[in-house]
Amino acid sequence: MTSTRQHGDDWDLASSVGATATMAAMARAIATRTDRRLVDDPFAAPLVRAVGIDLLTRLATGELPSGELVDRTAIDGAKVRTLFYDEFFLEATGAGVTQVVILASGLDSRAYRLPWPAGTVVYEVDQPRVVEFKTRTLAELGAEPTADRRVVAVDLRDDWVAALRSAGFDPARPTAWSAEGLLGYLPPEAQDRLLDTVTALSAPGSRVATESRPNSRPGAENQTKERLNGISELWREHGFDTDMAKLRYFGERNEAAPYLTGLGWTLTAAGTGELLAAHGLPPLEDDDLRMGDLRYVSGTK
Repeated sequence: MTSTRQHGDDWDLASSVGATATMAAMARAIATRTDRRLVDDPFAAPLVRAVGIDLLTRLATGELPSGELVDRTAIDGAKVRTLFYDEFFLEATGAGVTQVVILASGLDSRAYRLPWPAGTVVYEVDQPRVVEFKTRTLAELGAEPTADRRVVAVDLRDDWVAALRSAGFDPARPTAWSAEGLLGYLPPEAQDRLLDTVTALSAPGSRVATESRPNSRPGAENQTKERLNGISELWREHGFDTDMAKLRYFGERNEAAPYLTGLGWTLTAAGTGELLAAHGLPPLEDDDLRMGDLRYVSGTK
């Protein structure tokens, strides 16, 4: 059983919060297989297979139908989330930003699959075991980065700024930053500290993209936890022992969008429902996980 998050906890891609990166890749693999017009991540399924969680591998490869294990809402959510960040990076680099930082990069394969302009440097920041696994696995698959990919093997709770600078990051140059699917796995004070640090490292013309969610309405957090517990129990019955509710930090926190605005960023935002409609996908059905409250935000400094 997964233990409750605590300071200094550790993981790989098959355990604790690290497994959420594998779950996200599994969802991208399903999205790719079922709707390549929106998402085309050819590395998602091979990466999931390499991690070795049997249930997630069978779901990613299509050996096991997603059915109730991964509902349509989750798959469509993966589609719009992937598209949002893909388009963010392509717009930023298309506008001349040549320095990219992907925070908590997990099994993100954008450094290998996006058509980056010549001269783009992509920094991937994550725990050493995570980035080393992905680098090795993709090399074994014969994949090559489509940009100057630089691994920054460091925990975001440690001095990741020093590690980023050591890899060649230049704070005097505009940067495109992403914090995809990350903030809910940080304690509230760590979220603020991360956004403060990103802002301090961002030259004028930099861009940022992340998700922003308002604090829960009364009772909503318990509803979300119940839903996560239900998913975990269903997956446990299929051999994958996880406890998804214990991986997140619940409770009051600063909402990311207004916090970033207060730091001097000019943001635009789109809700999940808006993005679903924009891409011709059906509206949300079951929303116990509060996807309808989630807003994808991006902006410039």
